[in-house]
Amino acid sequence: MTLEGKVAIVTGGAGGLGTATCRRLAADGAQVAVVDVDADRAVTVARSLATESIGWQADLTSRDAIEAAVGNVAERLGRVDILVTAAGFARDALIGEMGDDDWEAVLAVCLYGPFACSRAVVPHMVEQGGGRIVHVASRAYLGNPGQANYSAAKAGVIGLTKSLAKELGRHRITANAVAPGLIRTPMTESHPKFEAIAERAARESSIRRVGEPDDVAAAIAFLVSDEASYLTGDVLHVSGGRYG
Repeated sequence: MTLEGKVAIVTGGAGGLGTATCRRLAADGAQVAVVDVDADRAVTVARSLATESIGWQADLTSRDAIEAAVGNVAERLGRVDILVTAAGFARDALIGEMGDDDWEAVLAVCLYGPFACSRAVVPHMVEQGGGRIVHVASRAYLGNPGQANYSAAKAGVIGLTKSLAKELGRHRITANAVAPGLIRTPMTESHPKFEAIAERAARESSIRRVGEPDDVAAAIAFLVSDEASYLTGDVLHVSGGRYG
């Protein structure tokens, strides 16, 4: 699968999943705009890639910041062919203990961010005659105790993706989602109960291990490739066969 001549925007590009995705897309030939709230890390990741790429700071809860980022990427790299929204985080609490700020913070990044990024890139893709959008959802869209906010956001991402697929197909723009299971990243490993969670996840999966960022990056690389041109509105579970 070659992405030569393509330009990709990856939000959350300095995080665990985002960095792996940036590296895979660059290895496949794409120029990558590494977009992250952490400017220094975004630039560091961009400089490490196999193609000439850029790092860009953006607050993904701000329409102005998102549109400025997309506009600058299009100006500097000439086009926008691919959007991958990998930015996200969880702020867990049981429903009786979950505050409004917990709800709003997670929904802002995990749901508004993908919506606003999609809105910003679509005009460029329509003008170019096509494009690829991949939203990183989560197996949590099926529902998890203590994750009402995160699960709702990821379920919303899947609804967003399916709506975009139906709306944009006539412009040769595909929209798909990946739904990872437990992936070993610095963020997930920081959870105080990670080892116990990982043991349970491995036991309940068909493949008997937790996922790695490269597993998700490989799935994304397929979805943004020309080989996936007739695939849209789908959710690809990267969960080792762990459902429900």
